[in-house]
Amino acid sequence: MNVAVVILAAGQSTRMKSRLPKVLHPLVGKPMISYGIETAARLGAGKPVLVVGHGMEQVRATVGEAAEYAVQAEQLGTGHAVLQARSLLEGCSDAVVVYYGDMPLLTVETLQQLLDLHAEDRSPITMLTLLAADARGFGRIQRDSEGHVLGITEEVDCTAEQLETREMNAGVYCFEASWLWENLPHLQLSRKGEYYLTDTVAMAAAQGTAAMAVTTEDDSECLGINTRVHLAEAEKVMRQRINRKWMLAGVTLVDPATTTIAATVQIGQDTVIHANTHLQGATQIGRDCSIGPNSVLVDTIVGDRCQIKLSVTEQARLEDDVDIGPFAHLRKGAHLARGVHMGNFGEVKNSYLGPGVKMGHFSYLGDATVGADANIGAGTITCNYDGQRKHRTIIEEGAFIGSDTMLVAPLRVGAGARTGAGSVVTHDVPPGSTAYGVPARVSEKLDRDTTDGSRDEGVAS
Repeated sequence: MNVAVVILAAGQSTRMKSRLPKVLHPLVGKPMISYGIETAARLGAGKPVLVVGHGMEQVRATVGEAAEYAVQAEQLGTGHAVLQARSLLEGCSDAVVVYYGDMPLLTVETLQQLLDLHAEDRSPITMLTLLAADARGFGRIQRDSEGHVLGITEEVDCTAEQLETREMNAGVYCFEASWLWENLPHLQLSRKGEYYLTDTVAMAAAQGTAAMAVTTEDDSECLGINTRVHLAEAEKVMRQRINRKWMLAGVTLVDPATTTIAATVQIGQDTVIHANTHLQGATQIGRDCSIGPNSVLVDTIVGDRCQIKLSVTEQARLEDDVDIGPFAHLRKGAHLARGVHMGNFGEVKNSYLGPGVKMGHFSYLGDATVGADANIGAGTITCNYDGQRKHRTIIEEGAFIGSDTMLVAPLRVGAGARTGAGSVVTHDVPPGSTAYGVPARVSEKLDRDTTDGSRDEGVAS
């Protein structure tokens, strides 16, 4: 059966009280509408038709070519909204699935149940109904004595008896395509001046072909987001789903209730995520890592066997066997090679630290390249900005930078070179030499005691 999907996303979302279109509000790191579009793809329906109206340029800019677009210029109801997709879909499919863009918790498994029942029965309409105590403003299902679905009554139009009905319309439908496009133009205008898609159910019953229904008691899946309160409820459910998925895949979450993992994150087996940790964006974490507690990783690539404690990383890369923190900060462009150790309260920005580098606490490296096995003493700072431009610092392999050294870029510290504690280095330091003082001068010969990190006693040049 060839299937098309129509997603309704043209509403003004006034109850959100936001300049941002409702379907673009983020949910666990992605725009709300992304979930509905991904569900359509998993259903095998190809590109869905997104019916847009309010904020349509913003929606187009966000969704891009993942959908086709039909414009509802006037807000004349859900039936009118679906009708806008006719020119794109008529004659192109056997069935048309319709749901709302503000229902991100709707699963592909539920939609597949609709399709399976529709393929078996070929009723004009197969719909999803919900059994729940909280009506949430949903329309009520009307059935005859034999259980056939005869219609849907909007809550505002319900009698007192109808309001007692626990079976409600979830707003999810599978239509026989030819029936839909033939009958949709004949909907009658409601008292509110709108054309209701729900009226198609009574229309089918009047033709002697009652709608079929798949019934669920999972009210979270049918949650439509109309306020920021609903958005928070959906966020909680989606986080629980994502966390459960990773725990079943072999990742330990020490405290799932305080752990947020975006839907776009990837995590390797046997990694442990500690409490109050937030993994965002395109973050990828390898195997056997320990992340957190109290850490935030944004768009960060982490290798295997890494440890990140009470730290923040943004658009950074850590190769295997790296440990940082507590209270470390990796900013955009930070790249730590295999085996790097970075102490507490350190910060790295737009810099490469080679294999085996040890970076002491309270240090800052910005716009720097550090060779393998170099030692960066506590309190070291690269002075990379002169007020107008950024400059690079190059520290070659095996160099030893003493505590509280200021490296004034542009600058190169040669392989195996050393700086004395508290030095302000303004000129290049040749390989194997030692610079010390304020401003630092380069020693011509070294006292043999300097090899243990004590004060240089050589003769300054």
